[in-house]
This record gives sequence, C-alpha cells and structure tokens, in this order.
Amino acid sequence: MKRSRFSDEQIIGIVKEQEAGMATAEVCRRHGISSATFYKWKAKYGGLEVSEAKRLRSLEDENAKLKKLLAEAMLDIAVLKDISSKKW
Repeated sequence: MKRSRFSDEQIIGIVKEQEAGMATAEVCRRHGISSATFYKWKAKYGGLEVSEAKRLRSLEDENAKLKKLLAEAMLDIAVLKDISSKKW
C-alpha cells in the first residue's frame, strides 16, 4: 500500500484547518489534495490529537505483524496436516 506524503501530524493539522472554519475546497486546493482524500482523512483522523494518532499508527502496525504471524502459522499447520494424512 502506498504511504501518504503527509505525516499524521500534517493530516491532523489540515483537518483542524477545515474544522476551524476554512472552506473544504480552499483547504484541499491549498494543500494539493482531492476532496475525497480530505473526507477520508476526516473520517479517520477527525477529533484525534497527535498523540492519539501516533498510538493508532503503532496499533495498526502491530496488528499487521500479528496477522502475518497468524497466516504463517496457519500455513504451517495446513502443510503438517497434509503431510501427516499421506500414506508412506
């Protein structure tokens, strides 16, 4: 997945600009993003502070690692079951 060219802190700042009263179209034009991107960010980061966003990012990374470990373990189990079911 492609990483954003904006950091979490920058995204929160952009969302807060709009919440402070600036028009959405103006915020998007000023930062060079589409309105769809802005609304996606607003859904994810709206109401968050920078520390909360960092914690969210770390939890997402940890979740991805755990999912990868689970998938590898399930694959190992499937291979072992396949081998043990064959007659020698």
